Amino acid sequence: MDQMSGFRIAAKYEKKQLLFAINCVAALSIFFFGYDQGMMGGVNVAKDYVDLMGFGYVEEDGTAVVTNSLLQGGIVSVYYLGTLFGCLIGGWVGDKVGRIKTIALGAAWAVLGASLQCSAQNHDWMICARAVNGIGTGILNAIVPVWATETAEHTSRGQFIAIEFTLNIFGVVVAYWLEFGLSFINGGDSAFRWRFPIAFQIIPLLLLFAIVWFFPESPRWLCKVGREKEGRYILGRLRGETGEDAGRADAEFSDIMHIVEHERQNSKQSSYYHMLFGIGSGKLHTGRRVQLVIWLQIIQEWVGIAGVTVYAPTIFGIAGFDSEKAQWISGLNNITYMIATLVCVFTLDRIGRRWTLYWGSVGQGIAMFLAGGLSIAGINATAAGNTSAAASYGAAAASFVFIFTAVFGATWLTVPWLYPAEIFPLEVRAKGNAFGVVGWSIGNGWLTLLCPVMFNAIGAKTLFIFGACNILSIPMVWALYPESNQRTLEEMDLLFEADSIWNWAAEKNFAKLKLENPDLVAAASRGNSVVDPERGVSAILEKRKASVSEPAAEHIQETEQKTV
Repeated sequence: MDQMSGFRIAAKYEKKQLLFAINCVAALSIFFFGYDQGMMGGVNVAKDYVDLMGFGYVEEDGTAVVTNSLLQGGIVSVYYLGTLFGCLIGGWVGDKVGRIKTIALGAAWAVLGASLQCSAQNHDWMICARAVNGIGTGILNAIVPVWATETAEHTSRGQFIAIEFTLNIFGVVVAYWLEFGLSFINGGDSAFRWRFPIAFQIIPLLLLFAIVWFFPESPRWLCKVGREKEGRYILGRLRGETGEDAGRADAEFSDIMHIVEHERQNSKQSSYYHMLFGIGSGKLHTGRRVQLVIWLQIIQEWVGIAGVTVYAPTIFGIAGFDSEKAQWISGLNNITYMIATLVCVFTLDRIGRRWTLYWGSVGQGIAMFLAGGLSIAGINATAAGNTSAAASYGAAAASFVFIFTAVFGATWLTVPWLYPAEIFPLEVRAKGNAFGVVGWSIGNGWLTLLCPVMFNAIGAKTLFIFGACNILSIPMVWALYPESNQRTLEEMDLLFEADSIWNWAAEKNFAKLKLENPDLVAAASRGNSVVDPERGVSAILEKRKASVSEPAAEHIQETEQKTV
């Protein structure tokens, strides 16, 4: 698709307005992701659904009793198997045909999966439908964060993604309260209670599919595939086309072209297999980056969010809340969760990715240990017949559930999704981000199966395990994860060029490379104006013309004449 002809959003809007429009489209996809995750909680307790799937029954008070936990868990967890395959498809297609076409593919595939789910007639049908829907979700999760980070400015990239994840939790909130309201229709016994919430997700997916075609392709992908003129045009619309804005756009464009050439010289293999083991990646060290993003997503689940989701109803029960009140409390917890994500919007680009994870791990670890200890005290008080003390302990434990989800929403929710979209080379960025979704799929699927087993075996003590994981995550992040905040996507190749796995070695080598090659990535030169006639664009462009393709060189020549 030619980015410079036909009806295009980029032709009508520029700079902040265009970035806002892109953010809205990306948020639409992330909203679907959140809604799809939150939806199954209400579906799993709908009487008609439980009877049709055949994994249990619903008592007169509305409590769902599961007699075949393997079937119920299989229906839920096969979705994550779908996301695992879907993200690999999305990463491969995204690097081949572009970000926009891949988003459209993911939306269409997810519509098919949602349609199959809401029309399911038995558990075999539902299992297949969940897998199909998971593939669509995986495609979108692999490519949307990449598209968003490649269009955002490096100084506000974290904020850009954090806003989208506020919409992600908004999707969870919408799913929860929609299903809560539907539970009162016909006593909650009708098929409408579960079929409509599943079908509802088709609305944002159809909207996403319809409008994404009119939005700009990633300028970095365009440059990678040799469409430099279109890439520079989109960059101009994103950053501005006059004065200093044009100079910054030219410097960024020059950096992109130089890094494209740098990556082609240093990386000879780009298949998933070669990326996973770092074969043929040379100084780009792609294998190390893959391991970092996979384990960051797995640790995200092990810090406790999956455990809190499973055990929260038990904690509310210890506090003496009846079934309906517990549902209200859970709904309010989701709203608190959503509001807390706004903290990340204002802090992520100020304190960085590493410090965001640090304070999140500390807060979450404290909340996990206290929630576990108070839950055990409440259970012991109940066994001793002291119901008032049990209620007090339960209420205190419930408050730490709120604190945990709020801290998680402000910290660990966003960073593991942002980091994979930032650190990979342009040549394989979509595939690299797909490995992050692989980690998320493994972590979620793993915990979905293990949480019931752990809670049945050791009860509230499981929360202590999650608390310990939070503590262990701090030295892991400190030692292994370099800071990506306030660095351009083009600087990441320099950041990971060190042969050592340790963060301090990466930072030392990065500083050395910046001193030795001051013009290698000039758009992020903090403290220097990129439009300074002596140190800025003119000098940079002069040194770059020989290293880029002919169309790009011609455009740089035109820009230099305008600058002079």
